[in-house]
Amino acid sequence: MRNTILAKEKLSADVCSFIVKHPEIASHYEPGQFVIIRVRDKGERIPLTIVDADPGQGTIRLVVQAVGLTTRLVNEMKEGERLLDLLGPLGQPFHLPEESKRVLFIGGGLGIAPLYPKVKDFRKESHVILGAKDAPHLILQKEMKKAAARLELCTDDGSLGRKGFVTDCMEALFKEGEVYDACVAIGPLPMMKAVVEKNRAMGLPTFVSLNPIMVDGTGMCGGCRFEYDGEVKFACVDGPVFDGFKVNFH
Repeated sequence: MRNTILAKEKLSADVCSFIVKHPEIASHYEPGQFVIIRVRDKGERIPLTIVDADPGQGTIRLVVQAVGLTTRLVNEMKEGERLLDLLGPLGQPFHLPEESKRVLFIGGGLGIAPLYPKVKDFRKESHVILGAKDAPHLILQKEMKKAAARLELCTDDGSLGRKGFVTDCMEALFKEGEVYDACVAIGPLPMMKAVVEKNRAMGLPTFVSLNPIMVDGTGMCGGCRFEYDGEVKFACVDGPVFDGFKVNFH
């Protein structure tokens, strides 16, 4: 039955992965798109990136971190239960420019989840940096290792991989002489801003994914508006992926 949770996997103490039945979304989804879900009547609506889709099985994969009431309720759900509402796919699909041959992908924290479908979709040479506060929060390592030509890990506390931030790891790759045609960075705003500013100085085109609070996914609520190249844009309908050099992070 549509919206039914077919499988649930705990990725860390506060992050769960769900396989959900929805043939229509699975068949129309493209990388970069998302859904808006509601768990219960009178509950809030929250956006979730579609991490993967299987049109043949009619399923989509969602990854949820428990940071508020609704996400906690989602992570408490069990296999066989149904989401009340599941709307999508929403947003604009994202595909890297055809001329991009070698791309650096950077994911921070839960930004690793929306980064994965973009890495998987890129059929050329991809180098991936994953960063998190500690080892348990470095999710989707197995999937990334399979999709990427090179995978680098870093943690704030040094519990896995390099100790430090994703920008430290990025600079280390540049010092090795690695050269890229583009960069895709997804994670907390301060992380994306730091990556954009470093890459701006190098002239390395950088794309970021903006995932603010969204209510309707159509731009009507205005909760996800921001300044882009001097104009007002809405992350839900115009994005969520944008040219990082044109985003006003302030």
